[in-house]
Amino acid sequence: MKRVDVAVVGGGPAGTSAVWEAARNGADALLLEKGVPRADRDGLGPDSTDAAGMLDYWIDIMDIDPGDLPDGVVLQELDCVEFIGPTETATMYATGIESSYDRFGYTFQRARMDDFLREQAEEAGATYDVGVSVRGVDTDLDAEYRHTLELADGEDVEAKYVVLADGPQRQVSMGVLDGFLPEHRAASDVMSPPKANHIAYQEHREFPEGAFEDDRLKFWWGWMPGETAYPWVFPNDGNVARVGLTMPIGMTLDDVEHPEAYRLLDPEDESLPKASEYIERLLERVYGDEYDIEEDFPRVEDRGKSKGTETYPISSTRPIDSPVGAGIAVAGGAMGTTSAFHEGGYHVAVRSGKIAGELAATDSLERYNDEWRRAIGTELIRNVAFADLVAEYDPDDWDRTFSLASRMLGDGADGKLLSRRLSAGPGALKLLAKYKWRKRSLKKDGYVQITEDEYRV
Repeated sequence: MKRVDVAVVGGGPAGTSAVWEAARNGADALLLEKGVPRADRDGLGPDSTDAAGMLDYWIDIMDIDPGDLPDGVVLQELDCVEFIGPTETATMYATGIESSYDRFGYTFQRARMDDFLREQAEEAGATYDVGVSVRGVDTDLDAEYRHTLELADGEDVEAKYVVLADGPQRQVSMGVLDGFLPEHRAASDVMSPPKANHIAYQEHREFPEGAFEDDRLKFWWGWMPGETAYPWVFPNDGNVARVGLTMPIGMTLDDVEHPEAYRLLDPEDESLPKASEYIERLLERVYGDEYDIEEDFPRVEDRGKSKGTETYPISSTRPIDSPVGAGIAVAGGAMGTTSAFHEGGYHVAVRSGKIAGELAATDSLERYNDEWRRAIGTELIRNVAFADLVAEYDPDDWDRTFSLASRMLGDGADGKLLSRRLSAGPGALKLLAKYKWRKRSLKKDGYVQITEDEYRV
């Protein structure tokens, strides 16, 4: 039976960052990844589907210098993001948060970024085993190697510490966490994928020259129903862009009040459109007056997971603490750090994984819950506050918000944010006050769904 200091379940950004840091800090570190095929990757790897954009201050949170990334990872450097409502639009040219990066952000090729992390981990001495499924983890707190990872091939692994980074599907982590919670409290109650995730879908489309904007992200809010449901366009290399959306799981047309208010619903709809139909309607309504969508926006079938398309889960829940007293840390999407509201969270997944790996390697894992709060807590509170603020928005609410935001932001170049807030009127100040109040209440009352003191260790 193989024995290691640190075993990591899951080879996405959180898991690979964890095994990288563990190896860098001298641990015998092993990562186990079941592996999925992709059309744009040779061999198996993690389920790397994501819209994959990085804002300026996210780069500092992730703590990976863009200059260290190999060619082909960064696709486009960005200058702004457009938030498009049914009739109103707001354009943001700066996040307003201090950062070391001198542009608004960049888009990147997610599979290549994941592969870069794997290369760094292996160069540091970590072992990355792909094609291996973990069925579960048994823990004996009295043993030196406390954890036995049960593998589907029968070759089990013993480890002193375990980092669970199995993404928003949480196939392993939920069962492990339930073993440390009282009977009336189950991780699945708050982390079950159908309850705590959205479904995201995207297509790689080649845009005509006149429609491709390589310096901006575009989001359409209030165009389709559902909390945290929106389409997007992310520029790739050449004239290829990822056109995608996120939407709740299990929502039906009967759940929608005033379906006639949504631009991507039609009066004759008997059910909510499929994701691919939403994409067709978005392209037709935005670009159809000038272009033939079928001919001018062809799908690029040698990209993505399969034939230019990708479907994947994305977390839409609040984070949880880990049972660190048992030598276990949960990182990335598995712990709920990622968010459907800001389209993923590669940066917080990487950072939480790095913290878990370093602390496990240095026998300091009991500090993990405090350290991830210190590093990414402000970002998570920000995302939760925004999501709570707009949870019940309808199309008119989005238009009002973007109208206020547009007046507050101005052209984003004169540095006079306070004066623009004042001139935007009382509605803008009220909106800002509600957001700040929500952040304060989350800091006071807590934003973590399962806290460390709830685990029985």
